Amino acid sequence: MKQITNTILMIRPVSFRMNEQTAINNYYQKVIENLTPETLQFKALQEFDNFVNKLREIGVNVIVVNDTKESDTPDSIFPNNWISFHENGDIGIYPMFAENRRSERREDIFDILEENGFKINNIIDYSSAEEEGLFLEATGSLALDRQHKKAYCAISPRADEDLLIEFCEDFEYTPVSFIAYQTVEGKRLPIYHTNVMMCLAESFSVICLDSIDDKKERKNVIKHLKEDGLEIISITEKQLNNFAGNMLQVLGSNNEKYLVMSSAAYQCLTNEQIKKIEKYCKILHSSLDTIEACGGGSARCMMAEVFLPKN
Repeated sequence: MKQITNTILMIRPVSFRMNEQTAINNYYQKVIENLTPETLQFKALQEFDNFVNKLREIGVNVIVVNDTKESDTPDSIFPNNWISFHENGDIGIYPMFAENRRSERREDIFDILEENGFKINNIIDYSSAEEEGLFLEATGSLALDRQHKKAYCAISPRADEDLLIEFCEDFEYTPVSFIAYQTVEGKRLPIYHTNVMMCLAESFSVICLDSIDDKKERKNVIKHLKEDGLEIISITEKQLNNFAGNMLQVLGSNNEKYLVMSSAAYQCLTNEQIKKIEKYCKILHSSLDTIEACGGGSARCMMAEVFLPKN
């Protein structure tokens, strides 16, 4: 199985803003004072378009779909929370914590992918779990090691352990669960998404081990990464707060590998960490300051990797 892909789905925002419904447990979101909604949307759109251009320049196939004005979906820019694509032609559809995020799930996106020559064999839909108040937000909650068929998952209000196990049974993954914490006003609270604190690339993992407070759980995560031959590149909690865990490895032209991140994430890395990453691939970064502050998500959240087979 491939760990990285050349094709990415991204959703171009039409009314981006801070989502009050997700701010309940996404402690990375901030209110930017003195910005009109129009300015906020304009800045987010600028960052989005620049980011897409940079990805296309290195040869990544970016499928951009415009968000629609009909539904109030301030977080539509983060499609990796509601859908996942798999090499066997399966698609996963996921239950979302925030009610106003649920209308991000759009069937027309399947048509667009098919128009682009991708084959969809089967759709596995977990979204009815919302009725029981259970959530699992796709590759936000699941850091997938597709090569070794392991699903790393930081259990939180947005990642239910029973749903993780159900996903693993359906997609034939081994679950590796733990709780990751961040310090918020002196308290240790669960990090809302796994992809904020860890990134799984082909030969390495960028991870904030300090966020896993339970020593047994931390040891277990290390054991799994090491037994699969992944180099562990540790980041600090301060770096985590700058979205240094929210990265994605992609394929550009001529199968050149890149680790994609925001400029804030890149700027907080040490020279030693950069050297370790560059042993394996090049780095691409783009400024996402507005999106990070208001959305509480970064580069990785904006990219839904497409692994579907081609017709």
